[in-house]
Amino acid sequence: MVDVTVRGAGIFGLAIAWKALQRGARVRVIDPNGPGSGASGGIVGALQPHVPDPWNALKQYQLESLIEAREFWEGVDATSGVSSGFARVGRLQPLMNERDVALARERDVAARANWGESASWEIIDARQAGNWCPPSPTGLLVHDTLSAIVHPRDAIRSLATAIRARGGEISADGSDHGQVIWATGWKGLLKLEAALGRPVGGGVKGQAALFRHDAGGQPQIFADGLHFVPHLDGTLAIGSTSERDFAAPATTDDLLNDIIRRAGEIMPALTEATIIERWAGVRPRCVSRAPLLGPWPGRLGHHVANGGFKIGFGVAPKVAETILDLVLEGVDSIPPELHTERLSG
Repeated sequence: MVDVTVRGAGIFGLAIAWKALQRGARVRVIDPNGPGSGASGGIVGALQPHVPDPWNALKQYQLESLIEAREFWEGVDATSGVSSGFARVGRLQPLMNERDVALARERDVAARANWGESASWEIIDARQAGNWCPPSPTGLLVHDTLSAIVHPRDAIRSLATAIRARGGEISADGSDHGQVIWATGWKGLLKLEAALGRPVGGGVKGQAALFRHDAGGQPQIFADGLHFVPHLDGTLAIGSTSERDFAAPATTDDLLNDIIRRAGEIMPALTEATIIERWAGVRPRCVSRAPLLGPWPGRLGHHVANGGFKIGFGVAPKVAETILDLVLEGVDSIPPELHTERLSG
């Protein structure tokens, strides 16, 4: 018998299981395809904040999770003996024109007010970035120190290993016992939508590429809509597309070829780098774009933790904490913008 059954072994499901074990609960994770079989088994792993203005509840929620990320992943890795690839490397973004510069200066002020001493968002001379620098017509970049990275597959492997080391179960099948938390990705959102008879969300396909290019320790880069994520293992991920309509969830195509071409134009060193993997997967996106947390409407003892979309790894520690406050303690601290109550009525 267990206290909590978690359906889904992606980043939300495993983070919830890990924190539940830390609270002394008995946990079983059930996923027929195994840990990280969906979008959480991708290759990018960018943990990034939204811009620091205008401020809202989701950005505060995300900030608290990103601040906690180092302690969270260090605890997981210490238990598992497996590196998640976590590093708070920061992020660089080129400022393309004077309007961008003016907006960045406003956001510098907003970050000081909203991020406090936790991290900074500042404008720097592009020459400070050395050779690891995207083209910037103004000669200026935004450098934020809140952004971090994990290697998604290593992070999932570390979490799964840590859960088992602490006595948690991860299995391909099984029945529900105790409180049930559904963290079943984009297909789970579609099932919830069908059950409730109203729009909830679905999937957005993303394609990405993994290069053999060692820029470990450098900041990630966001330029021309592309993420450049230098992993600690000597690989570099580039991504990703956002495809609302797709026929083949796991197939790459010319859209990825275009990303690879654009990446080489931005960072010419990549034109000589070997591509070691092309990846495609589907991320769960709620209609509101924010994660969806709380009781499953009309289904006693069942709860939802889904919709990480592009910020899943970044908000997972906070998602786990919040849903477990409700499930184990009866304390509902879920922001209204994320709450399943918004599905009622």
